[in-house]
Amino acid sequence: MRYIKFFKELNNKNVNLVGGKNASIGEMFQELVPIGIKVPDGFAITSEAYWYLLEQGGAKQKIIELLENVDATEIDVLKIRSKQIRELIFGTPFPSDLRDEIFQAYEILSQQYNMKEADVAVRSSATAEDLPDASFAGQQDTYLNIKGKTELIHYIKSCLASLFTDRAISYRASRGFDHLKVALSVGVQKMVRADKGSAGVMFSIDTETGFKDAVFITSAWGLGENVVGGTINPDEFYVFKPTLEQNKRPIIKRQLGNKTQKMVYAPRGSEHPTRNIKTTKKEWQSFSLSDEDVLILAKYAIEIEKHYSKEAKQYRPMDIEWAKDGDSGEIFIVQARPETVQSQKSKEESQVFEKFKFKNPNEKKKLSYKAEPLAVKLAQEKCASSMTWNT
Repeated sequence: MRYIKFFKELNNKNVNLVGGKNASIGEMFQELVPIGIKVPDGFAITSEAYWYLLEQGGAKQKIIELLENVDATEIDVLKIRSKQIRELIFGTPFPSDLRDEIFQAYEILSQQYNMKEADVAVRSSATAEDLPDASFAGQQDTYLNIKGKTELIHYIKSCLASLFTDRAISYRASRGFDHLKVALSVGVQKMVRADKGSAGVMFSIDTETGFKDAVFITSAWGLGENVVGGTINPDEFYVFKPTLEQNKRPIIKRQLGNKTQKMVYAPRGSEHPTRNIKTTKKEWQSFSLSDEDVLILAKYAIEIEKHYSKEAKQYRPMDIEWAKDGDSGEIFIVQARPETVQSQKSKEESQVFEKFKFKNPNEKKKLSYKAEPLAVKLAQEKCASSMTWNT
């Protein structure tokens, strides 16, 4: 197929073709699935398909004209131009050969999972997204629980149009990106039934301090968009890497979030494919991950970080989205990208200092020392206590 690439065909060298997100999923599929990390299968509609669509009916030239001399500070103008461009994209029909390839790939994926019509996630993957020096993550849209060819085509078009939200246009304009040098690929990935389980985000670094020896995991009941979007207070876990790699069980902190709602599948025919419902008292009073799940995720994070650091030939902490299937109990990695906050701070920016005075009034000296990151303090407290590591 000309405009479709299955994940097994992709790796990190294909960023220009399928964007950072899809290239990374392909990389994991090729390199990390063989060592036991689970990744849902799927395919990418390439950036060539995006350009092919825009060539229909002169859409590309019209977009160029609408974006000419756009000022990122002129919010009202941005909103008008954004709306016009998105309407233009929605009004441009898919060429029949491109549509047929999408349908063929969807049929293959559905058959792979023994389903007539697989439920899938439809995610944008911009060609400049997820690069360490350009935090495009979250600029475009994601749609969950998409089922059937009609829905699939509609939400693929929605992803393509989301490249031109007023926020995305403003972001590119303010950072000097040429709008027509950023293309969009769309990933179609089999859903994990996290609506019956849990999902969240984890980092292979302590995001508050930059401490490298901790895995930080967030988790909540249901699909992961509430955690990604910051609309709930999730459960939090810290795992100490060095001791985990010694086959110990070093969960050094657990913090229960309130998790007042969870995202689940909406009934077919609803206006939106997902919806939020209130969690039960038992759910918000309980952790959404078992200790075993936390340790599995932490091991995944370590392996993913090692692989991407090796590929980059430098330390590369990772920002990873995961989902636990409520039917099978399996844990899957659905996305992985370079962490873009702590990893770009200088050493001086990452250091935290605290000042103390001696209690002795005759002591005139002040003591200054570099504060230990939270995870180090917790690890030291645990080790200093009479705690016995579970093996």
